Amino acid sequence: MRSISSRKSSALVTLVFAACSLTLNAQDVDRAPDVASSSSSAAPDANPAQTTPQSELTRGEFFQRLGRFYNYDWHGTLPSAPAPQRRALAAPLDSPPYPSSDWGYGGSPLIGIPDGNVYPLMTALKLQDRRTKVYGWVAPSFNYSTSNKNNFPVSYDIFPNSVVLNQAVLYMERLPDTVQKKHFDWGYHLTAFYGNDYRFTTAKDYLSQQLLQKNRRYGFDPVLEYADLYFPVKDGLNIRIGRFLSVPGIEAQLAPNNYNMTHSLLYTIDPFTDTGIIGTLKLSKQWVIQLGLSAGHDVAPWSDDRKPSAIACLDYSTRSNHDNFYVCANGINDGKYAYNNLQHYDATWYHKFNAKWHMATEAWVMYERDVPNVAGNVANPVPTEIGANGAYCAAGLVRCTAPEYAVVNYINREINPKLTVGFRSDLLNDKKGQRTGIQTKYTENTLYATKYFGSTVLLRPEIRFDHSWDRLGYNNGTARNQFFVGADLIYKF
Repeated sequence: MRSISSRKSSALVTLVFAACSLTLNAQDVDRAPDVASSSSSAAPDANPAQTTPQSELTRGEFFQRLGRFYNYDWHGTLPSAPAPQRRALAAPLDSPPYPSSDWGYGGSPLIGIPDGNVYPLMTALKLQDRRTKVYGWVAPSFNYSTSNKNNFPVSYDIFPNSVVLNQAVLYMERLPDTVQKKHFDWGYHLTAFYGNDYRFTTAKDYLSQQLLQKNRRYGFDPVLEYADLYFPVKDGLNIRIGRFLSVPGIEAQLAPNNYNMTHSLLYTIDPFTDTGIIGTLKLSKQWVIQLGLSAGHDVAPWSDDRKPSAIACLDYSTRSNHDNFYVCANGINDGKYAYNNLQHYDATWYHKFNAKWHMATEAWVMYERDVPNVAGNVANPVPTEIGANGAYCAAGLVRCTAPEYAVVNYINREINPKLTVGFRSDLLNDKKGQRTGIQTKYTENTLYATKYFGSTVLLRPEIRFDHSWDRLGYNNGTARNQFFVGADLIYKF
């Protein structure tokens, strides 16, 4: 691996430092409303009488402030602020140690819930009160596996017995103020995403030649680019336009948003991102309805595989917020074979047992129609599309429908505000082998933990055992079982 010289590293840091300062000063001089900025008092050295004006902030002071933030955060002495006002049901979880304090739904900020986050980079730049925020993380990992060729369908760490940079991510975003119900507001989100994990976020014709044509181990993907338009309709209406995460599900592409290091089998093969428009209407504190239209799963609107595709979801929480149900029909069109043209029907259930225990369960069914037969049992087979598997159809069929179903369950136990442990069990039936390349049922069981250091560093070790039931499904189709041990480290800035 080629190292970067100290001169180049210094220049890079200086460039990022200058760009963030100039961009944020120029484009977002307004301050956040009180409910969205109340956390700013938690920033170290926030007293104007004791700090240098922003125009005089030097690189040396930037690093001093950054270092102080991490020191306070890791030692638990970061000044706290009153909890921001919220207009929603009581939060069911603690965050940390969980990725979020609320049950989630996709395609929108959580309406009625304020942004109380304070970021090291923004504090070091003395821009912690600005509504436009720049932040991110670096997430490397290591793993040991009984496979020596490929860990798939484990994701994202498909390369066995290696150390990898999973993600280096930079966000720039402005969140709409969805707590208030008096006026229109807006937001936006831009993402720079680099690492091994781009292999699972790539959408066709979004720089997809890195994977589909060159099969690069590391790559860059602009995973999320969208605008949010918020209207004070009912309990809040948000309209998102752009490229966003596929809406249903427990897990997400971005490392800090998950319970543990690896992803479930269920998540590994379902849709990742959509480009289009989706409206999220909060009818009351308990009910949310969503309707949207996309260009199809994991394709750009200018791709030759684009298809107008409907999204419809319903979210319900009980009054106690101990149970949440989220059901979606996702990316619905004619269902004919194309790049990830999955007809996806998904249901998620969250349940809180008590202050320390909760579980999350998700199930889906998916299918594509008219998938080319690759079983070798038909004359003149139809070629498959690059990056889109064929199916193992019955003899004599040139094409067939390829269905699959999956279910996953998480059980989580909070040990203390900085430590959680959990267990995940998972079943996937790839009935025609169209998603994994092997026609079999898979199961996995994973024991994991998450340890926080302050709120900015996460260590996530895990032990995992996978099994394929009908055919050899692991190590490129040469093994029935796979034992996996690994850990990742997420460093937020």
